[in-house]
Amino acid sequence: MTVIVGIAHKGRVHLGADSAGASGYQITIRNDPKVFRNGPYVIGFTTSYRMGQLLHHALQAPHPTGNLNRFMVTTFVDALRTCLKDGGWARKDAEQEEAGTFLVGIQGRLFTVHSDYQVGEPTDGYAAVGCGDDLALGALHATAPLGMRPRQRLTAALAAADHHSAGVGGPYLYVSTRKNRT
Repeated sequence: MTVIVGIAHKGRVHLGADSAGASGYQITIRNDPKVFRNGPYVIGFTTSYRMGQLLHHALQAPHPTGNLNRFMVTTFVDALRTCLKDGGWARKDAEQEEAGTFLVGIQGRLFTVHSDYQVGEPTDGYAAVGCGDDLALGALHATAPLGMRPRQRLTAALAAADHHSAGVGGPYLYVSTRKNRT
């Protein structure tokens, strides 16, 4: 239970997350972040804190080469699968592997990695995952034409999900890819 929001804007990716860990009707505000940097990537996870810990501390994030879409669906996913298996988190059901869901920002592009390891890139330039994703997506859509800065839009989306979802709670945390140095 959570909400992770992301925006690709002017060559950078900005992510925001709540801090709630929920189990049934119980909610705990956690210190460990759901959004972070790993090498050149920014990552924001839902599904499991254990998966997020592996993404943050164990994933040997490969540096992108060649076609970024091809790289993400092959090399990045292969490294992800190895990390989750080695960390004892990946699940297998009927010979199909399953993981969790998270957002990834790299080279100014925003991707969603789904539980079946498919990688998607939204044409809108924004995405949300977690139990508050529909609420956050509505806020991201509504703020798109308003000329707001990315952090303001992320905060509006997080606040909408926080207000209307029992599984979302602040404080909010943010991370962005580094500026390209040219």
